[in-house]
Amino acid sequence: MNLTFKNDWEETRERFRLWWKHDYFGRCALAVTAPKDNPPDAPPAPPAKSPEQMWYDLDGCSLANQWQHSRTFWGGEAFPIWNAGYSGVSALPHLLGCPIELDLTTGWTTPILTDPDTIDFRSVRLDENHPGYQFTMRMLRRATLESRGKSIPCIGAFGGSGDTLAGLRGTEQLLLDCVERPDEVTAAEDYLMEMWCDFYDRCFALVRESAGGSTCWFPLWSPGKFYAVHNDFSYAIGPNMFRELFLSAIRRQTDFLDHSVYHVDGVEAFRHVDALCELPRLQAIQILPGAGKPSPLHYLETLKKVQAAGKNLHITIAAEELEPALRKLSARGLFISTEARSEEEARRLLQDAERWSVDRG
Repeated sequence: MNLTFKNDWEETRERFRLWWKHDYFGRCALAVTAPKDNPPDAPPAPPAKSPEQMWYDLDGCSLANQWQHSRTFWGGEAFPIWNAGYSGVSALPHLLGCPIELDLTTGWTTPILTDPDTIDFRSVRLDENHPGYQFTMRMLRRATLESRGKSIPCIGAFGGSGDTLAGLRGTEQLLLDCVERPDEVTAAEDYLMEMWCDFYDRCFALVRESAGGSTCWFPLWSPGKFYAVHNDFSYAIGPNMFRELFLSAIRRQTDFLDHSVYHVDGVEAFRHVDALCELPRLQAIQILPGAGKPSPLHYLETLKKVQAAGKNLHITIAAEELEPALRKLSARGLFISTEARSEEEARRLLQDAERWSVDRG
C-alpha cells in the first residue's frame, strides 16, 4: 500500500528490506527531502504557548504533522513519520519516576536513585498508572489512527543502554559507579534492558499493523522490530570500560530487535566502533561527528572500518557531498541522508546517485 504523502512507498519498503540484508539494489540508499512543489495552501499549526501544550497537546501535534508531511517531498528512502516530538516525556527515566522539567525545545529529568553508596535499581518498575505511561499509550493509539494510509507512526524515543541508568543516577554519579561498583552497574544494565524490551513490546503491539513494521526517532523503517540503539553516556568512558560494563546489555538489545542501527554520537564515541562491529545482530552503524565538527567524510578511516566489518553505514551529509561520498565509499549498505532546496534538485540527486554508486564489495 502506498501512502498519501509517499506514493512510491511500496518500492521504498522493498529497498529497505534489501538494505537491511546488506544487498545491493543499484545505488546507495538515499533519503532526500525538499520543499514540495505547489504545497497545499494551509497555515501552519499555531505555535505552542507553553511547554505543556508543546508536548502534551495531541490535537496540535496532529496539525503540525499534517502540515509538515503535506509540504515535504519525500525522495528515495525518506518517508513521513507521525510523531509527537522527543522531549523525554515518554523516556524510561521519566516513566520510572524521575521528575521532568520541560521547555519549548526539550526536557530534563532529575535523578531519583541518589544513594552514593549503592544502585538500588530493583526499586524502580514500570507503572501503568504513571501519567507519562498513560500519555505514551494514548499518543501511540492516536499516531496509529491518524497515520494510517498517510504516514508511518513513530514508536518513540525511550532511551537505552547507559542513558537510562544515567538518568536514574545522574551522569556524574554513574561515572563514579563505573569505577567504584562496576558489578552493580552491569547488574543494573541487565535489569533495565529487560524492562526496555518489555516496554518496547507494549509499544510495538500498538503501531505494528499501521506501520507494517516499525520506525522510531531515527528515520529508518523495518518490517519488524526496529530501534536506534545508543549509549550517549559512553562518550565519557574508554573502550575497555564500555566493553566490560555496557556491551552485554547492548548485545541483549540487538538480539531482541529484528533490525537495529547504532547511533554513534560524537567523535569521542568513535573509539567504541571496534566493539560495536563485533555485535553479530547489529546490522548498521551511524557515524555522527556531532555539532560543530566536520562532515562525516572527514572521518573516512572510521567510515571504512564500519564497511570493512560488513556493517551497513549511515551518514548525514550536505547534498553537494553526495558525489565525493560515493567516490570514496562502497554504495553497498550505505545509507545517506540529505536535504535538497527543491523537488527538482532532489529528483536529480536520486538520478545522480544511480550514476555515481559503485558496489565495492
